[in-house]
Amino acid sequence: MNILLTGFGPFPGAPVNPTERLVEKLLRSPRLALTGVRRTAHVFRTSYAAVDRDLPELLKHTKPDVLVMFGLAARARHLRIEIRARNAASRTMPDAAGGRPRSGSIAPEAAAALAMRIPAQRLLKAARSTGVKAALSRDAGRYLCNYLCWRATEAAARPNGPKVAAFIHVPRVRGARSRHAPLTFDQLVRAGEAIVRAAIAGSR
Repeated sequence: MNILLTGFGPFPGAPVNPTERLVEKLLRSPRLALTGVRRTAHVFRTSYAAVDRDLPELLKHTKPDVLVMFGLAARARHLRIEIRARNAASRTMPDAAGGRPRSGSIAPEAAAALAMRIPAQRLLKAARSTGVKAALSRDAGRYLCNYLCWRATEAAARPNGPKVAAFIHVPRVRGARSRHAPLTFDQLVRAGEAIVRAAIAGSR
């Protein structure tokens, strides 16, 4: 079994993105090594062009059975397990390359939302089992995280696409600049490990 783990780099308003460190940590995790699953990690530059360029190549070359994506929700106070992707894009918020969508929707002729292919309750229970606050979310926003949710959900619906394509929004983690953040990085890693293990189990 193959699993692809992704995070994002910095973006305007977030000079440090904990998901970059998170996926690198999960790639080397001894707990996840025990699953026997082949892991690949990738950090997207926070731009629409990077997602459009990198995601198809990653899916083509890694052929993941499971895709677990992480992104930063800077104002969140808990983990958010997204259960749908919105057909919406913000034309006012530039990405890290200064780019903006040409339209307020991702796919103008498509439905207003796509249900993500995830064992939602299993992932939620796994996250909470580590003592971290978590909830299901029906709104992934209108920025790059939602855009990746949409493109990944499209890919999962194709023949031989990932059996599970999950997106997890994480809050800021405590550090010199965020002393009052709701999570430590170690707590985030433990929750991430539990979620990934649950996603693997849910794909079998």
